[in-house]
Amino acid sequence: MFKKIIILLFTNIFLTNIVIANIDIKARTAILQDFLSGEILYEKEPDRSIYPASMTKIMTSIIAFELIKSGDLTLDEKFIISEKAWRLSTAGYSSMFVMVGDEVSVENLLKGIIIASGNDACIALAEGIAGTEEEFAIMMTSKAKEIGMENTNFANSSGINDPDNYSTVRDIMIMTNYLIAEFPEFYEWFSEKEFTWDRTGGDPITQGNRNPLLYKNMGADGVKTGYLAVERYSLASSLKRKGRRLIAVASGFETKNSRSRESSRLLTYGLTNFDLVEISKKQIPFDSLEVWLGKKNAIDVYTKENIYKIIKKGQKKKLKVKVVYKGPIEAPIKKDQILAKLEIIYDQDLIGEYDLLAINNVKKVNIFSRLIRSLNYLIWGDV
Repeated sequence: MFKKIIILLFTNIFLTNIVIANIDIKARTAILQDFLSGEILYEKEPDRSIYPASMTKIMTSIIAFELIKSGDLTLDEKFIISEKAWRLSTAGYSSMFVMVGDEVSVENLLKGIIIASGNDACIALAEGIAGTEEEFAIMMTSKAKEIGMENTNFANSSGINDPDNYSTVRDIMIMTNYLIAEFPEFYEWFSEKEFTWDRTGGDPITQGNRNPLLYKNMGADGVKTGYLAVERYSLASSLKRKGRRLIAVASGFETKNSRSRESSRLLTYGLTNFDLVEISKKQIPFDSLEVWLGKKNAIDVYTKENIYKIIKKGQKKKLKVKVVYKGPIEAPIKKDQILAKLEIIYDQDLIGEYDLLAINNVKKVNIFSRLIRSLNYLIWGDV
């Protein structure tokens, strides 16, 4: 059994899904995730049931994005505004201010939802896609279950008051993660600070994005605020800085200022207390292994997935990465054949193990060459 040991030296300690909670976020429930590694950096009652309010609109957008991606919907397709949608175009509601009978493009409705947080735009989009908002909500809940949101039910497209529209900050985090990973080109809209709706029968209306973190110099680029009297203030947020992305979701802030301040604290905590270490990039050669009786003397191997780990700052420890295999590996070798294991070790504990696969084929040499090599091995121990 061959073991290649790659020692990575850091002035830090290694974490595996351990929550380091030396801060207390002033919200009823909160969670912080490192996007690339998937590791949770902070949580506070993350599975407590909440009313997600306008964070619901993330899923409303996802349903449209899925249909656009599949070719079943286009951005320039237009939907007719119903009276039900128009009734939410009034003071007291977050609105895009559409009018009954207007024909509004999917792109404008999506920007009205994402940037202006328009409840009227949500209903118009839902009815245009599914016929009724009730049918659209079924689609939303089905998608939620599909992507692993285990404690969520959607009863409407906007998040307005409904006891059957519920979720958790963990589920909202999962939904946000899915949005960013699957629709990066559309996710950019969540960072836009204003949207101008050139409405029918009146002057254009320009509204600013309600996400307070977009106006801070911290790298925030999304995602969605929420407010209901029973739930108080909530925010799903994300930032990207120096190759790292963090996702934070919290609910039950007492005030708008608290929502902004505490969400900033949570994201800053993740940036300043942890480092991200890249171990392997998927499909990229990670190492080279010795081959026996092959037309090549070595074979490159790779991992199927990106492998990142989170490091806690402030302590001097060693992180070891081992490539373990029985070798040299006898040809023939098939592309994508599992040839070795990548072991990640911290303080003598195995904390991660991944398959290493052949990046290409290696054919066996002819019988004459095999005889020569076998003789060399018997005489000299040379493979």
